[in-house]
Amino acid sequence: MSDSAPALLTASELVVAFNDRVILDHATLALHEGDRVGLVGRNGAGKSTFLKVLAGQRAPDSGEVAARRDLVVSYLSQEFTLDPKKNVLENIRDGASHVLGLIAEFESLPANSKRHEQLEERITHLDGWNLDNRIESAMSHLGTPPGDRDINSLSGGEKRRVAMCRTLVSRPDLLILDEPTNHLDPEAIEWVAEFLENFGGAFLVVTHDRWFLDRVTNLTVELAEGRFYSYEGGYTEYLLAKAERQRAEAVVEHKRQMFLEKELAWVRQGPRAQRSKQKNRFERYYETAAQAGPVVEEDMELVIPPPPPLGNRVVELSNLAIEFGGRTLFRNFSHVFENGQRIGVAGRNGVGKTSLLKAIIGDLQPTEGTVKTGQLTKFNYVDQSRLQLREERTVIDEVSDGTEFVIWGNGKLSLRAYLKRFLFSDDRINLQVKYLSGGERSRLLLARILKQGGNFLILDEPTNDLDLNTLRVLEEALIAFPGVVLVVSHDRYFLNRVCTGILAFEGDERIAYSVGNYDYYQEKKQRTAASATDWPSKKSPEKASSGRDVLPRVQPVGNKRKLSFKETRELDDMENQVYAVEEQIGRIENLFADPEFHKTHATQTNALLAELAAHKDKLNQLYKRWEELEAIKTAS
Repeated sequence: MSDSAPALLTASELVVAFNDRVILDHATLALHEGDRVGLVGRNGAGKSTFLKVLAGQRAPDSGEVAARRDLVVSYLSQEFTLDPKKNVLENIRDGASHVLGLIAEFESLPANSKRHEQLEERITHLDGWNLDNRIESAMSHLGTPPGDRDINSLSGGEKRRVAMCRTLVSRPDLLILDEPTNHLDPEAIEWVAEFLENFGGAFLVVTHDRWFLDRVTNLTVELAEGRFYSYEGGYTEYLLAKAERQRAEAVVEHKRQMFLEKELAWVRQGPRAQRSKQKNRFERYYETAAQAGPVVEEDMELVIPPPPPLGNRVVELSNLAIEFGGRTLFRNFSHVFENGQRIGVAGRNGVGKTSLLKAIIGDLQPTEGTVKTGQLTKFNYVDQSRLQLREERTVIDEVSDGTEFVIWGNGKLSLRAYLKRFLFSDDRINLQVKYLSGGERSRLLLARILKQGGNFLILDEPTNDLDLNTLRVLEEALIAFPGVVLVVSHDRYFLNRVCTGILAFEGDERIAYSVGNYDYYQEKKQRTAASATDWPSKKSPEKASSGRDVLPRVQPVGNKRKLSFKETRELDDMENQVYAVEEQIGRIENLFADPEFHKTHATQTNALLAELAAHKDKLNQLYKRWEELEAIKTAS
């Protein structure tokens, strides 16, 4: 947060409570010009409530929000509304109503009026003359429906993209965004990230997309126990700084407990010292005992029920093709799933990801090709709708389905013990679903679905609406799962942390498979594209007359020569070396992401940072060496 920059909006001593539950407890936060703030916290912590207070859509119980004069704020809420009487384009243009109003006033005034000149400067500052082009660009990149579509005919995801587009085209002084990446595919998320990077105003964003937070924010604010805690940098820097803060708090608490134990022993001995000294010592003891210790965050112990063993054949896809609505989604796709694989499925919306999942489990007959499933393979499919919770039922009734136990490997686990792993205390277990927070609903859905077991787990967009702590626990459970995991997600951080391979829908009816996580897939894709751009295919002089093209060529390294036997072996093994180093980088980054880091690895912080830097340096050297060897191979 840039305290030296002028303040745009200041929230002071805010208090918001729902019945006896305090959401904001005299919380204070200021937003300044140039701020790029990511707001994080558990589901139910009050993030969306705070955004509504800032946007003027909800009044706090006490405290105040002071805004700079003439401040233009644009707010994307999770419960957005669109005008059903207007089409898509008209709703989007409503986002720039303040600009359109200025333009209308400008056109109604004589050219020689002073107000006319003031309006022209203001419209230019807001890029109002380029409004139609900006709207067209945003609609294209966000994949909104055509401008003449009726709002009532849109799906929930389409409405979300229209609302997102309406918010961004306004070019306000302050953007307030609540889950802006929901229902967006990777390309659209990339565009929104670039938009925010180049945005001239300030913004405050709530999102569970950790890659997005690292990409666009320079300040992370955590809302916990009704108060704000600020950390410089994006999500990764926040994790490191929070681990250090918790370590320091743990040291202070340990000293406090040691003092109390020492003083308690003294009190029990009944010393016969001077009365005034006894009185002072008693007062210091009670004062220290009354101090509150640091809040210990409780995490869900999400453990997926142990799966039955898999056979030699898991699932084999051979020359698979699927057509839908007269359009071929993909063709000629073959893949053999093996035990222990965690495969991420990535691609734009509507390319056929869900259709592939349904073909694998047998719910959709492929147009061409075969799906062979092993006799011991048992699917557990979590679809996008994630089923519907029944509002009037209690938490335990929603999971029980008439049983009191969950099958746990060769044994059983009581429903209450199972639900406690999902952070449901005894008083919440008997609560009706309609009284649960958003985070509790997500955890309940996971509990109900995952108890079904299975050794081939298929998850379609499992990260939607899960808070960051729950996401981390889900990731750890999937990493430890001893079966096969197939997961569709637009969450790059999630794909990087969990997956051992990526199935990417690349367009042109093609699905590509890449070993490694999503970032590694992207790097390889970019290298391939760069090679095609930098070294285009040429017709060699000796073959020009025949008209046959030679392979893409690279610039030779020094004199022409062939790879030695040792270099050939080195090149063949280069991808494995790169992947091994990336795994080490991921291992260390996962340690930093662990809330228990300060308890288990705090003394190793500097050593781990040095090790992380060394691995990243080695990775760069490997890529450089890889390019050198490829250049020699191609030029020889």
